[in-house]
Amino acid sequence: MAAVAPGAAAQPSPSSTQVLEVANLQTYFYTRGGLVKAVDGVSFSLVRGETLAIVGESGCGKSVTALSLMRLVADPPGRIVGGSLRLGSTDLLRLDEAAMRDIRGNRIAMIFQEPMTSLNPVMTIARQISEALMLHQNLSRGAALVRSIEMLHLVGIPEPAQRAKEYPHQLSGGMRQRAMIAMAVACNPEVLIADEPTSALDVTIQAQILEVIAKLRRELGTALILITHDLGIVAETAERVIVMYAGRKVEEAAVGRLFARPLHPYTSGLIHSIPRLALMRRESGPADGRLLEIPGMVPALSNLPPGCSFAPRCAHASELCRREYPPYEEKRPGQWAACWHPVVGDSGG
Repeated sequence: MAAVAPGAAAQPSPSSTQVLEVANLQTYFYTRGGLVKAVDGVSFSLVRGETLAIVGESGCGKSVTALSLMRLVADPPGRIVGGSLRLGSTDLLRLDEAAMRDIRGNRIAMIFQEPMTSLNPVMTIARQISEALMLHQNLSRGAALVRSIEMLHLVGIPEPAQRAKEYPHQLSGGMRQRAMIAMAVACNPEVLIADEPTSALDVTIQAQILEVIAKLRRELGTALILITHDLGIVAETAERVIVMYAGRKVEEAAVGRLFARPLHPYTSGLIHSIPRLALMRRESGPADGRLLEIPGMVPALSNLPPGCSFAPRCAHASELCRREYPPYEEKRPGQWAACWHPVVGDSGG
């Protein structure tokens, strides 16, 4: 087993074009309740056209990682206290706010969780898309309007010229999410971050939105970071997966390898909690047909236990686990994990 630095990323192949490199990212919140290490030493890289999924329960640090990449963490109380964020040859943490505004929405863009609260309610859809085009692409107002309508058509909105004149409240949830995607990809960003892009949508619209994102990634060559807790979406769309727990990266692998043979007990628990047809028919799994669950609660980030943060919930935990945090190592070729007692065997899925 090859030990690597805490949170180190799987390396892209030499022929890949790396667009983003995150090294030892640390984002802390200074609160009255104590220091909250929301992101603590996370590292990964991303290559052109790749889809990387970041998964984990609520509060594990997924969204704060995304906001850190965009330099949108509110200060105070939050602050990026360490690490580097390199977009191509540019270290984003060394830029002043004016320079970062030139990057944000242009070279790196984000689709937020809830479009109704992210879109400006008093501006038409076309004006909101045009704003980024006029700022970053130096288009005239007329040219930006034409491009905005083209983008609405690209994401599958019917009658785009009419929808462009409308306000967010006049659109359905699915159309608002498509408009958010159109706004995010209007400037052909190198990196697109999708933070729970389908969480407020029904299953049919979810599938349509994911197909739109996948199509744009293929056509534009944009690298995608998908933030989600839905492992079904991950299995369908991602190529590589990072599992986070309590602000740290605990496992990373190609999606097929991770689902077939998870190493970390937390990853195994997440996978076993997915409903399966065989389980519902009681052909496998518990005799009563119930889903398996991970016992306990995610610990407060301001009061993490000593040693491995997952130890209080882990059936494999030993005194070593409770005393020392495990090193992040390559346990199998192409599969990294931070665990003293990695899971042996298949996931059973």
